[in-house]
Amino acid sequence: MTTAAKILGTLAIAASAAATHIVLGTELPEWSTGELRILGSLHLDALPPAPADPSNRFERMPQAAALGKKIFFDPRFSANQKISCASCHAPELKFQDNRPVGRGIGSGLRRTMPLVESSRSAWQFWDGRKDSVWSQALGPLEDPMEHGGNRTAFAQLMSQHYRTEYEAVFKRLPDLGGLPANASPNGSQQERLAWEKMDPSMQHAVSEVYANMGKAIAAYENRLRFGHSRLDAYISATLKGDPDAPRKFSAAEKRGLRLFIGKGQCVTCHAGPLLTDQHFHNTGVPARDPQAPDQGRTAAIAKLLRDEFNCMGPFSDATRQQCQELEFIADDDPHMVGAFKTPSLRNVAERAPYMHAGQIASLADVVRHYSAAPPAKTGKNERHPLALSDGEIADLARFLETLSGPIVEQGATF
Repeated sequence: MTTAAKILGTLAIAASAAATHIVLGTELPEWSTGELRILGSLHLDALPPAPADPSNRFERMPQAAALGKKIFFDPRFSANQKISCASCHAPELKFQDNRPVGRGIGSGLRRTMPLVESSRSAWQFWDGRKDSVWSQALGPLEDPMEHGGNRTAFAQLMSQHYRTEYEAVFKRLPDLGGLPANASPNGSQQERLAWEKMDPSMQHAVSEVYANMGKAIAAYENRLRFGHSRLDAYISATLKGDPDAPRKFSAAEKRGLRLFIGKGQCVTCHAGPLLTDQHFHNTGVPARDPQAPDQGRTAAIAKLLRDEFNCMGPFSDATRQQCQELEFIADDDPHMVGAFKTPSLRNVAERAPYMHAGQIASLADVVRHYSAAPPAKTGKNERHPLALSDGEIADLARFLETLSGPIVEQGATF
């Protein structure tokens, strides 16, 4: 039996005991046995161990994580020497930035996604255009609106500043003498021309250093975990039959929780300990640009399939048989038009504004949007109107505020 199965079994037993305790007591039951089982499934302790990423054999190496942390906070890995991964994924803001859209060297088109526990998802970014955390980490580095760098410059930086740490994890750095200072297959016209003039073997060697940077960053991010929230404390007390449990949540918060798992249908997508199904949905979110609505997942699949850093690419440590999510991906699903990834709701109260481009300002407005379920600007909204009252909307928003908790790294808490 797996650890997660044992935890879920314990929670189920506790749920049954809690239901019996409440029924035999003087109070009417606050939660049915079925509701208690759902609550148990939302507890952070029901989260199973994170699966290993077969495409990154270094992700659990402490030396790789230490190197990745240094890269994560180093602004030299940007064109203006001012932008680091932490510029958008700020620890003091729970590894996000509180902006409608990400801002690096320029402004992006989408909001910065939370990155804690992201290795548990098969797909990265709002549209899933990357299939691993290490590959995701590479995207912003060469994006002209984010870090704006290029991979030969990055390889030189690794050689100059992190050679010892790099070679302790990966193989010996290649001889980078004679490399153009700035070259990349994805950069400016000048950078692309410089890249094309490089010998293919050197192109591969530089790209391997670049890929290993991503793998080190992923190893660091893999050390970040959610800490317990007030919801977890309430669930624990309730399942144990603690007589003080009802007082750990206000009446409004309990009403909101009941709506969350019931009439509000929130757990349809925001399920499990991370409060996400890790899938893509079109929920009729207002378009940032109504004249050119974001196509979301459907436009990302072609990018994913041609990505040299995907699971089946030359820099992956996985076998083809370990890349079945990618190998059997559907590229013609009409439900993916205008669909975006379900984010975790943990710490959601601390990361306004909301949705994939910060289109909605407050939690109450998010709930109001889902209650109305307006038609989508592109594709079809899969949700249906809920007709929640103003009081129910306020209660749900109050409940969502109970999902905040610390972010924990081995040896540190944020």
